[in-house]
Amino acid sequence: MEEWDDYQLFWKEALNRMRKEKGEQEFATWFNMEYLKAEENRITLGVPSSFYKDQVRHRYQDYIESVIRDLAGKEIAIALEVKPRKISEFAGFSANSEKNVLRDAGPARKNPESPAKKETHLRLNKDYSFDTYVIGEDRFPGNAAMAVAKNPGTTSYNPLLIYGGTGLGKTHLMQAIGNYIYDNSENKVIYITAEDFTNEFIQALNERGERGIAAFKSKYRNTDILLIDDIHFFEKKDGTQEELFHTFNALYMAKKQMVFTCDRPVHELKNFTERLKSRFEQGLNLDIKPPNYETRFAILKKKCEIWKKTVADDVLELISRHISSNVRDLEGALNKLIAYMDLVGRPITLEIAQQQLKDVISGPKQANLSIEMIIKVVADYFNLSHIDLKNKKRSQNIVFPRQLAMYITRDITEFSTTEIGQSFGGRDHTTVMHACQKIEERKKADPTLDSTIQTLTRMIKEAGAKA
Repeated sequence: MEEWDDYQLFWKEALNRMRKEKGEQEFATWFNMEYLKAEENRITLGVPSSFYKDQVRHRYQDYIESVIRDLAGKEIAIALEVKPRKISEFAGFSANSEKNVLRDAGPARKNPESPAKKETHLRLNKDYSFDTYVIGEDRFPGNAAMAVAKNPGTTSYNPLLIYGGTGLGKTHLMQAIGNYIYDNSENKVIYITAEDFTNEFIQALNERGERGIAAFKSKYRNTDILLIDDIHFFEKKDGTQEELFHTFNALYMAKKQMVFTCDRPVHELKNFTERLKSRFEQGLNLDIKPPNYETRFAILKKKCEIWKKTVADDVLELISRHISSNVRDLEGALNKLIAYMDLVGRPITLEIAQQQLKDVISGPKQANLSIEMIIKVVADYFNLSHIDLKNKKRSQNIVFPRQLAMYITRDITEFSTTEIGQSFGGRDHTTVMHACQKIEERKKADPTLDSTIQTLTRMIKEAGAKA
């Protein structure tokens, strides 16, 4: 056995030292790396993304190497390799090891002894856990959610607001927090959708009078953990917003943890009181983005593992390539194939998968409709170059065609807003969302715009058919 086979021991000790020196919050964000392998004078660590790799290299590589040098007594280099993982594989966290998880849980546990097994929470889906959540290129949302679960109400992440498009896993991450706290502490956890919260408030007002309102206030202002899903439902509901504002203040002052989800950034909420919006923004806001190809494939592999089903990798690759919109659609396609497999009693081949998912894989995205093609057609129509639509110029003769191209791309393809933004000069997905909103507003004011969109859409599809 070579002496460097034991470097993993140095790495574990280095992690313990760095946790103490950097503090729990900084450690959770930047130091949960996976020990992959070692050579004589090198340790290779797994990190979840290229962004993370660059950040660690510039911020911490010298520091990490100095800690290991101090422990090992010689120079050992650190190599970083991109390797996405699910949350439960991160160093220092095991959803299946209660002692390890709760050692640093702090206030999340009121009783230091292991509690008797509880009944399942009535409102939380037990399948939504950290162990079943697959983390992608951006690991920060998972790390932040885990930090909240381990130390509710005590971090700067209160409230925690998770936002993003439909089917991206916001509810999964929120309920993972709730399940973790419920299972590992005596804290009272309330999970409710914004719609049910509103209906319950209205019922208390209309049917039970002052006693009903008092009971409603007592219920929500005396919980330890409040999880509210889809707060965009509160738009235009002034009375419910007023009640939520006072509930928020009561819980915040008592250092009780709040977690919310929303389908858009807080500043895009309409008909919302500014004081309530400011409350949502005073903690941590997490942007959940559509998963990239590698993450989509990992999600499907994890689902097969959970469901105890064997599906060939080429079938999973087919789904991953053709469904990029959100996790819900991804799982829906896999579920359809598994249902077929169970009912027919045959394994899923690539040919069967292509037949069963023909509506998905023969859609516009597969009909040779690339973003580059759309950009070219729109640019030609407005007598511009495709470079004009990708650069940062803000003149109106360029901004409108650019927004129109983004709108049409979002409308007739399955590309995510993140993918679209990247193709338009590396823009953020929120820019694409803003562009689509602007075109919708302009359509209401200009009846001729629909005709222009239809013309461009026809020209794009014709170009795709010829490609």
